[in-house]
Amino acid sequence: MEPITILAIIIVYFGVLIVISRLVSSKDGSNDAFFKANKNSKWYLVAFGMIGTALSGVTFISVPGEVGSPNGEQFKYFQFVLGNAIGFIIIAKVLLPLYYRLNLTSIYSYIEERLGYYSYKTAAMIFLISRTIGSAFRLYLVVIVLQRYVFDDFNVPFWVTVLLSLLLIFSYTYKGGLKTIIITDTLQTFFLVGAVLFTIYFICNSLDLNFVEAFDTVKESSYSKIFFFDDFMGSRYHFVKQILGGIFVTIAMVGLDQDLMQKNLSCKNIGEAQKNMFSFTGIFVIINLFFLGVGALLYIYAEQNGIAIPVDELGNARTDLLFPEIAFKHFAIIPSVIFLLGLTAATFATTDSALTALTTSFCVDFLNMNKKTNASTPTVIRTRYWVHITFSLLLFLVILVFNALNDASVVSMIFRIASYTYGPLLGLYAFGLLLKQKTVHDKFVPFICIASPLLTLALSLNSATLFGNYVFDNELIIVNGLITFILLLCVSKKRVLNTGLL
Repeated sequence: MEPITILAIIIVYFGVLIVISRLVSSKDGSNDAFFKANKNSKWYLVAFGMIGTALSGVTFISVPGEVGSPNGEQFKYFQFVLGNAIGFIIIAKVLLPLYYRLNLTSIYSYIEERLGYYSYKTAAMIFLISRTIGSAFRLYLVVIVLQRYVFDDFNVPFWVTVLLSLLLIFSYTYKGGLKTIIITDTLQTFFLVGAVLFTIYFICNSLDLNFVEAFDTVKESSYSKIFFFDDFMGSRYHFVKQILGGIFVTIAMVGLDQDLMQKNLSCKNIGEAQKNMFSFTGIFVIINLFFLGVGALLYIYAEQNGIAIPVDELGNARTDLLFPEIAFKHFAIIPSVIFLLGLTAATFATTDSALTALTTSFCVDFLNMNKKTNASTPTVIRTRYWVHITFSLLLFLVILVFNALNDASVVSMIFRIASYTYGPLLGLYAFGLLLKQKTVHDKFVPFICIASPLLTLALSLNSATLFGNYVFDNELIIVNGLITFILLLCVSKKRVLNTGLL
């Protein structure tokens, strides 16, 4: 597919999103619509749209790419996905009822009531830092694909590609916020799911396989091993590590993250929010299994057609570029277009949601917009616009920094960083929920939330020496949360109970 064709499709795609945004936000551009979609979202739209938000371009490209990684990862990611599913169920049964009972706009308001002002601001700041970094990484992955296969042909610098991408996202999110995103993400998830299914069909057709034959081919290939039980101490892929990591990364990155919880809180009531979460969990597991199947089929297709794994400027293998390499250079025009729509939808559904959540958190947690008597005056809304612009620029800068420094798999990097940034949130909420008779000396909490990731990093770097050749993976977030919990316990005191709060 020619670069000019790809560019034209992207322009049309975003034109549709901008039109939808204008239709939605023209009716209501208030802060209540931006932050909570007027608490009138249909649970089935939220559930379906959350698929696009939760998966992102990282899943779309990196997960299939890592199936054939030289590290021998195969289908090990599915162990992590099963842990994710358990984490989603815990969120639906434990955290969502809490958030709805307290009628929260920002989920970090719970920390203020439970632990205090400084704890609350610390939790909100952790989210802002974590989500900014994570969203920048996710968008970076797609931008480098667009740069490599489209904008390099027009001699457009990388920074301009990043800036254009963020301007497009800003153009359809700044006014309607969550109310717009509930609709646009539903459309984008449709493209994402369709792209996965059609990609499987096109590859099977190219390999002269029907669905049953393709399933057997993948099953008998060297790529399909799911469960890893060997070498618990030294292997990152061991089943127990992946399941535990999946559970606690999900609780932290979803249940304690304003982004995905903001969508859940836009439902009418807790019953609809839980139906949304349970439906989403089932679809999430199935779609990820399809992504892994796509990865195996891509490597089988590459072997049969003599296609090498792409490399970067330093000659390092880039497995996350195999899918776009095949789609743009070896597929016919229709599957190439479908891949492009799926990739664009997966990434921008994540980034637009994150940008809205970042704006919401800052406006509510630091500017107290939800406490103003009239939160939708022109002055207040104008301030919200400037916050939205600021976070767009911040994402832009973080992506440029990451582009200069990155030398690792994006999917691994995101979850590794999450272990350090989201771990303190896990400890804060665990303390608040489990030790109802205690509170903390609030002013110590910011220092604890800085110290615990540093201690976790020290343990990770020296784990082989300290723990008999033990190698950490995503379960590192549990260690981080536990250190935070223990340090909070050290500065705790007896609490005067408020019977209206858990």
